[in-house]
Amino acid sequence: MSEYVPDEVVVNILQRLPVKSLIRFRCVSKSWNSLITSPAFVHSHLNQSIPNNNNLPHPLLIVRHCSSSANRALDKEHYKLFYDNEAFEECAEFDFPTKSRSLKHFRLIASENGLICLSEQERYVLWNPSIRKCWNLPKPCITARKHSGSTCHEAFGFDPRTNDHKVVRIVIHHSTKEAPVEEALVEVYSVRTCSWRLSSASLTPSTNFTDWRKPKACLKGSVHFAALDQRNGTGIGFVLSFDLRDEVFREMIFPHNMTRLHTDIVTCVFSGSLALLCYDEKNFSCSIWVMKEYGVVDSWVKQFTIDIVGGIEKNALEATANDPEDQDSNSKQFNRRSHLLSTICQLITRNIR
Repeated sequence: MSEYVPDEVVVNILQRLPVKSLIRFRCVSKSWNSLITSPAFVHSHLNQSIPNNNNLPHPLLIVRHCSSSANRALDKEHYKLFYDNEAFEECAEFDFPTKSRSLKHFRLIASENGLICLSEQERYVLWNPSIRKCWNLPKPCITARKHSGSTCHEAFGFDPRTNDHKVVRIVIHHSTKEAPVEEALVEVYSVRTCSWRLSSASLTPSTNFTDWRKPKACLKGSVHFAALDQRNGTGIGFVLSFDLRDEVFREMIFPHNMTRLHTDIVTCVFSGSLALLCYDEKNFSCSIWVMKEYGVVDSWVKQFTIDIVGGIEKNALEATANDPEDQDSNSKQFNRRSHLLSTICQLITRNIR
């Protein structure tokens, strides 16, 4: 890397530089570009930056807005950086480097450590706005051509134990006359190995996912889905976690006194704890349940209840304005995900400008 300075010293210096400088230094050489854009370096630079976050006047949020028009060529995804303060001041704007080939917009899977995962059908993209780099992932092992009549549930997360970002796909092949039993296949993409691999993880056949096409929470090296157990027609709600290292499923029951009627439930992380965002689509309200002690069902606490009629729905995943004089408009806006302003990740690197 350098004839005069040891490689480890160069890496140590680069880890302490602001993101703006790193973007410029990618042009120094192929080896520097490869180093700066590698997942290992991104993770170490992130850890180096965390102690300095106290210097931030406010946390930073990336907000996504998807605009649509009759002319599909004019459809665009907008990404802006805001200070998370009362004024919600805009800090910067990012150009999204690619365009959906078959849909109006990419679908957000999740974000982790400033790395954003999006998809359109079986095409997956990882985007790091800090260094303005976008990766197209290889085609997954399980495809619609091989498994027709199936649905796919996806998640994206980071496992600190293996220092690896991963994409998880759960593909459920629905029962037919030829195959009366539903089959669930799981595959995992590893950023470190740059490849997909089929997992041996098994899923209870009666599992019914309730958070389809919504971002999933990642916490403690696991991704978390909201689901129902349909055995005996009971419909018991639970959080289905998938361990990114051990590749096993675990279940955590929803709060016992949580009402699920007319409710849309999404997992998220709230102040470092696992949480549930519960949207009551009938009454236009949102409640937030927090699991104070991870894995302990009795520690669920109802933290907030928010009336979003005529106001602004704002949470860890998305925000949209509602018109109090038009309830039909409210209902449509609540369900039109393509037009939501989505707060998709909190960037902890202080130097993005």
